[in-house]
Amino acid sequence: MLRLALYQPDIPQNAGTLIRMAACLGIAVDIVEPAAFDVSDRHFRRAGMDYLDRAAVTRHASFATFEAWRRNAGHRLILAETDGAVAHLDFAFRPGDIVMVGRESAGAAPEVYAAADAVVHIPMQSGLRSLNVAIAAALVLGEALRQVGGFATPSDGTPSAPLPPAGAPGAR
Repeated sequence: MLRLALYQPDIPQNAGTLIRMAACLGIAVDIVEPAAFDVSDRHFRRAGMDYLDRAAVTRHASFATFEAWRRNAGHRLILAETDGAVAHLDFAFRPGDIVMVGRESAGAAPEVYAAADAVVHIPMQSGLRSLNVAIAAALVLGEALRQVGGFATPSDGTPSAPLPPAGAPGAR
């Protein structure tokens, strides 16, 4: 349904946390190399706990290989960055979208911006720089899942019905 892409992650604890979240929410993860740590890193393993083995993770050797795969598969790339043109709450997500977050230390490269179908941001208080990448991904993916009906219902595990984007007629 939805995917999360980590662009050259450099903090193992954040990557482990994001993969754990993705496993719990049924979101596939793409890791765009190079990562600044090995998957055997103890901080990565500790943050991901036993959820790492339950997540659907695909590693891509470079952004170029990720981009070729993405285009061939027909996925839209939605980049979440602090300078995004539209608030994530105002963006219309679709099933199959890939939400990408940049490096914790440097964000995303110009080639990623150029390839993105959209760049979204999370509205924040003025004068503050950014959220932790795992928190930012959770907020954006939460809204995307809400819109496309991607949350499983507690009773039977089937996806919920999609809701209209915030501000749209019929939105809650």
